[in-house]
Formats: sequence, structure tokens, C-alpha cells
Amino acid sequence: MKKVEFILGIAIVIIAVFIIENKLYYPSLPIENLSAKEAIDKLKESESKIAEIAVEGDSIWYIISSENQGISSADEYIKQLIGSNGWEFKDKDGAGLFFEKDGRRLIATTQMWTGNYVLVKIPDDFK
Repeated sequence: MKKVEFILGIAIVIIAVFIIENKLYYPSLPIENLSAKEAIDKLKESESKIAEIAVEGDSIWYIISSENQGISSADEYIKQLIGSNGWEFKDKDGAGLFFEKDGRRLIATTQMWTGNYVLVKIPDDFK
């Protein structure tokens, strides 16, 4: 009986390590072919609190670390990113940040992914 308990204990430890290492405890991403582990690793590799994680169709996805700062700090990173390309911030309505440049309008959409990360979808023509 002790042998079965030992083997079961080892199996549980191996499964727990696998789940933690691959970040399977995070919710799924709204981006195809990208795991939570890959997204977080890209952010950790970046020198800032924002990183591009995917290009999907005509949009670019970013991840922002909002740890201990909330969504408002993520909004500031978005304003800086888009503003550095000549877009002027106009308004925020819900999860959308509205920008204008040369009579064109751009909407960046935010989504709280976890308590520590915000996902942002921006049309690729902002650059």
C-alpha cells in the first residue's frame, strides 16, 4: 500500500510541476496558436512592461504587465506607444481608447487577461 501511495505522490508532483512550468493555470488567450507561457515569456524578454505578442489579420496584439498598477497604467503605456507614431489620444470609452491622426480614427481595445496582465489589440496601420 505504501508503494502505491509513493507512486501516486510522485505522479501528483510531476503533474503539478508540468502545470506550473507551462502556465496552464492562466486563462486561454483570444489569440490562436499562442500559449500563455509564450506570451508571458515574450513580455519577460522585453525591456519594458509592454511587448508585441502576435500579429493576427490586420491587428497587432500586445501584452502589458499591470502588476500592482491596474488598467489605468496599461492605458498610459498604450497612449505612449500609439502617440509615438503621431496619433493623438482623444477619448476612452469602456475598453476602447480612441486616437486620431490626419482625419483618421484608430481604436485600441484592451482586455484584462489576468490580475497582472492586460491584452491590447491595435490595428496594424497605427505604425
